[in-house]
Amino acid sequence: MTSELLQKEGLTKIRQDYKYLIELFKEMLISIGEQDLAEGLPIDNFSVKKTTNYSNEKFTQAIGMCFELLNLVEENAATQYRRKSETQFGIKSTKGSWGYTLDKWKTEGINECKIAEKLRTVKVSPVLTAHPTEAKRLTVIDIHRELYLLLVKKENPNWSTSEQSLLKEEITSLMERWWRTGEIYLEKPRLEDERNNLMHYFNNVFPEAVKLTDQRLKDAWKEMEFSPELLEWPEHFPLIQFGSWVGGDRDGHPFVTPEFTASTLRLHRKLVLEMIKKQLIDLAAKLSFSSYQNSISQVFLAELEVKAKLFGSKGKKALDRNPSEPLRQYINLLLVRLNNTIKGNFNLGEKGYFKSSIDLAAELKELRLLLIDLGATQIAKQWLFPIERLVQCFGFYLTKLDIRQNSAYHEKAISQILTASGFTDCNYGSWDEEKRLAFLNEELKSKRPFLVAGVPCGVEADNVLGYLREIKTYVDLYGTEGIGSIIVSMTRSLSDLLVVFLLLREVGLQDSNLPVVPLLETVDDLIAGPEILKGFLNHPIVKKQRENSESFTQEVMLGYSDSNKDGGILTSRWSIYKAEENLTKAAKEFDVKLCFFHGRGGTISRGGGKIHRFLDSMPEGSMSGHIKMTVQGETIANLFANRLTATYNLEMFVAGTARQSMVEEVEVKNEQRYQIMDQIVELTRDTYVSLLEHPNFIEFYTAVTPIDVLEQSKIGSRPVRRTGQRSLEDLRSIPWVFSWNQSRFNITGWFGTGTALVEFQKQHPKDFDQLKQLAKDWPFLKYSLIQIESNLLNSDSEIMNAFADFVKNLEVKKELMGLVLSDYENGLDEIAKIMGTSVELRRISKLDDNKLRNNSLKALHSIQIDYLTKWRALKELNSKESDNYLMELLLLVNALSGGLKGTG
Repeated sequence: MTSELLQKEGLTKIRQDYKYLIELFKEMLISIGEQDLAEGLPIDNFSVKKTTNYSNEKFTQAIGMCFELLNLVEENAATQYRRKSETQFGIKSTKGSWGYTLDKWKTEGINECKIAEKLRTVKVSPVLTAHPTEAKRLTVIDIHRELYLLLVKKENPNWSTSEQSLLKEEITSLMERWWRTGEIYLEKPRLEDERNNLMHYFNNVFPEAVKLTDQRLKDAWKEMEFSPELLEWPEHFPLIQFGSWVGGDRDGHPFVTPEFTASTLRLHRKLVLEMIKKQLIDLAAKLSFSSYQNSISQVFLAELEVKAKLFGSKGKKALDRNPSEPLRQYINLLLVRLNNTIKGNFNLGEKGYFKSSIDLAAELKELRLLLIDLGATQIAKQWLFPIERLVQCFGFYLTKLDIRQNSAYHEKAISQILTASGFTDCNYGSWDEEKRLAFLNEELKSKRPFLVAGVPCGVEADNVLGYLREIKTYVDLYGTEGIGSIIVSMTRSLSDLLVVFLLLREVGLQDSNLPVVPLLETVDDLIAGPEILKGFLNHPIVKKQRENSESFTQEVMLGYSDSNKDGGILTSRWSIYKAEENLTKAAKEFDVKLCFFHGRGGTISRGGGKIHRFLDSMPEGSMSGHIKMTVQGETIANLFANRLTATYNLEMFVAGTARQSMVEEVEVKNEQRYQIMDQIVELTRDTYVSLLEHPNFIEFYTAVTPIDVLEQSKIGSRPVRRTGQRSLEDLRSIPWVFSWNQSRFNITGWFGTGTALVEFQKQHPKDFDQLKQLAKDWPFLKYSLIQIESNLLNSDSEIMNAFADFVKNLEVKKELMGLVLSDYENGLDEIAKIMGTSVELRRISKLDDNKLRNNSLKALHSIQIDYLTKWRALKELNSKESDNYLMELLLLVNALSGGLKGTG
């Protein structure tokens, strides 16, 4: 079977499995008395029949559930497709995988020792955030997980008739539970709820996903017939660590208190220590080596006695529990020491507890060496490796908590601190950059704080110092390994970074070496980034950190959302691409490696898309091997809700990072490539800005999108606007993207591109022909155009025009819709020209995906527009009846998000 036939088989499977689930859903509805509603479901030809025999609310909920069933079917079909493909075409057939990557390197003639060396330098960190883009309740997400497992269970071809019948009953029962569970948040989720959701992944999903990802690498290594001794122990594998923003991200989030930060850090530590304890207990059960059957060194036995004496009666008990089984005794003593660590019993000194995970890792390595010495290498690989790897990747912290705050917030905090400490000129926010730097450089020569601890300053200062003091308490007890980075949102200048050192000094963290990280978000900030970085790396404090560290790496975070909102998608992507190149070049002047932290969202507009293609599209030579990447909102469940899907996406991330870090910087850049892109992006930005700066744009935007509904939604604990102002600047990027998606404009993912390409072709016909070749040879351009095309295909001109009827000013409607629709049509045409073939031939899966959803989506949009009309009219009259329509509209938001496979 060819890959094309396998793909067609996959599409057929999606339709068959979807029909199977819809039929069960229909049976369930009939069983609870919803006969008419069941008949309206998309069974035959995937069309819907809306009648008046049931409410719009029930219809919306039913169609929303159908969308989620389709999403689960597609996820399972993708997993089964990869399995069949690898069985038929080999492990290298999954593009972006370890098999694909190692085969590529082998084909290119790269030596296995160089490959092994590269793997040991790779460090990846997915960072989970609770950005308000998850429309589904946590209870519903749990039901989705259960249903997915039943769908996987159905794949077994050997079930008997009675077993198949039982499986149907389980699925139907689960569907009824789901139907009877409210779909939408009636109250905003608490921070505790968001944290609990993340803990599911850190506790239950990621440890297993790391294990399976490692196995995929080992399998690929063996398939390539590379030397097995080059990939045996944890230190030979890429380092996979995880990060979190829940409890640390306070940019515009007033509910993240110092106390919540402290409790989050404690929870992370508690969960991972219990996880390690359980694995040590399991390991002890496996290592029942008798001292009579194995020649254990006297030195090791003598060490056991010394360690046991330190713990007194508990040490004696640890030895007596397994007489003549020294390996078990060794682990028993580790457990005594670990229990002291968990309980905070530090009175026996550093040998009586584990000060950090590094200490436990050293003890486990000693056990490994003993097993190797005994000739039990396979036992060490089978049973000891997993816990060594767990400690290596999750430490004593489970996930590193990043601390993020906005530069403007820090300005207010410093002004309040200066006022409280008696400064006369204390309005720091009004100072120019020269004055700020002079002040900061002078102050940072001293180690004394401004204030006596406990002196109140003001809301911002008390909050900043409050959470930094909690971090100080944690660091004093457990060290810095549980803290990720101190991230400064909206970094616009060097002073925005240096002021953090002043705040750290205020609480006694000046010598902690916590990484201070710029977040470059707007297009202008991305351009200014290299000069800011040079000034930062050259500052005495950072110079000292670099000199005192053997492996200093500077993290730089790149913002996809605000740069998109600022200049449109192509401007954003090109600005980030050039920033990566220029920041890398600036860091090389100081012999410093960069770790880029990509602030990606779930949608294409906010940096989303397939991970391996995203990584392959980066500039040559810009990947050091260290990378962080946010996973936000609904993307967390999309990527990691189920074990095999989580393993696949983690493998794509780690293998893609390794692959890209092997790519060396080209000595001579293709200047024509840059000139072409600069010209196109300039044209794109002109078109984009002309829309946003139109005097009637805000009127147009608020009419043609349901942004007013989204502002009332309860899907995240964070406010929609940073400061509560009703302006485009204050509106967060997430609802900005979310609102355009809901009305099927999706302009954040394509607007400006079509007009720019038409104009570029007119002005530079020869360069336009060159663009066609670049789209084949240059991963960045190919990836960008495919992403933009995907957003164009997700848009719908019929729905756009229906929403445009909300615009009361007909001249404004005609002018702005003309601009939007012209760009939309040009975008589809021009990308098809550049790619050389029609979208129908190139995007079969994408178009089939859309076809399964379109009729149902249009039925929901019809209700959405009707209710939005009535709600807005009643709202103007201050009628309480408007609340009823709002609830219906929020339910529609949830259902449409499922159908569109994303929010903001």
